[in-house]
Amino acid sequence: MLQGEYLGFRLEVAEIDFENEAFFEWCGKHELRLQRCDACGLLRYPPTTACPWCGEPESTWEPVEGKGTLHSYAEVHHAILPQFRDHLPYMMVLVELDSQRDQPTPDEAIRFTGDLAEPDGSLASAETIRRAGIGSRLRVVFKDVGDGFAIPLWTLDESAAQPPQPWRYPQE
Repeated sequence: MLQGEYLGFRLEVAEIDFENEAFFEWCGKHELRLQRCDACGLLRYPPTTACPWCGEPESTWEPVEGKGTLHSYAEVHHAILPQFRDHLPYMMVLVELDSQRDQPTPDEAIRFTGDLAEPDGSLASAETIRRAGIGSRLRVVFKDVGDGFAIPLWTLDESAAQPPQPWRYPQE
């Protein structure tokens, strides 16, 4: 069983949850790996017991680059949970990975949700949040949350060309 803590929240992945346990163990090694179907060859996320496209149960954990484009986001300015009060504003992102883009169709790309972070894994500063928007290039970073247990977060990819004005929701 994997156990950890993130921003005051207890995290746990039960041993019976084989696919998620394996995914987060790879993250604990600071490697982003996804299941590749042994039959049709497509990557899948989130981890699951069978390929969502062909139904094949067998798969192999394959490393992926962990880079992508900010597809959508939510910028939070009011903490519903007290653990987030000291981190306002924060941004939750939906990232479309470069790996397997537009496959099997343009609407079924691999997309991850997570928090926008600084390169060290801390939640993104207000300045970093203001720089991020739809179209921004992101890369994965890992936040260690327990022994051999890390979660993937997303940071601006400073090595990639960024859009001059990423699209952002209008602010009041």
